[in-house]
Amino acid sequence: MGKVVHFEVHVDDMERAKKFYGDVFGWTFEDWSSYAGMPYFGAVTGDAEAMGINGALMQRMGPPPAPGQAVNGFACTMGVGDYDATEAKILALGGTVALPKYALPGMAWQGYYIDTEGNIIGIHQPDENAK
Repeated sequence: MGKVVHFEVHVDDMERAKKFYGDVFGWTFEDWSSYAGMPYFGAVTGDAEAMGINGALMQRMGPPPAPGQAVNGFACTMGVGDYDATEAKILALGGTVALPKYALPGMAWQGYYIDTEGNIIGIHQPDENAK
């Protein structure tokens, strides 16, 4: 019970956020704005048969997180096949490093970034040889 079934990323610039998440993670978007009554784009994050969930980008209704502010919400972590290539895309598209790549020994590589909208996101590449 209580399994996460949907997420929402609050954004200031919808087109910029769609480009960032689309180009970095390959997400596609469906316009659900008329249903939600605000700018709201469903995020299809991958194959429906694969592990994971879909979510949405929604228009931020207040100020963005302040630089250096502690996380005050959920931080979503995306599974990736190539950590370094994904990091390069994040940085090339305007994201910045929040916590550099580190090993979860014997399990994975992990790190955190700030997206173009000021939100914290994580990336995670399974690797039994991480140390």
